[in-house]
Amino acid sequence: MPDDTTPPAESPHKGKTGIRRVCNALFYSMEGLRAAFRHEDAFRQEVFLAALLIPGAFFTPASGGGKALMIFSVLLVLIVELLNSAVEAAVDRISLENHALAKRAKDIGSAAVLLALIGVPVVWALVLLG
Repeated sequence: MPDDTTPPAESPHKGKTGIRRVCNALFYSMEGLRAAFRHEDAFRQEVFLAALLIPGAFFTPASGGGKALMIFSVLLVLIVELLNSAVEAAVDRISLENHALAKRAKDIGSAAVLLALIGVPVVWALVLLG
């Protein structure tokens, strides 16, 4: 039997169910988007790029599936940037000291964003020129 000093195995917020859980998840997600937009320059730049490219995809001669791929490639950049920003924040929360593993984690996250960014022109070119 654990004593009172044993930390809980899971977050106390995990017990929420039903519509309450959905509402909480939506609230936390919106907070995350606001925080990323407020504190992450790269995310803001990518949002502005998405604001141009996503509507632009609708005006291309691509099929519906092609347009979906084009839009998803842009959204993927935002998704990967959010995950990269989360990794960076968690690493910085642990320690601001220079450490090889912290650098590796941040560099790998940055590489993931780079690959997602490379994917956008590749997908768009294949859809529009293929």
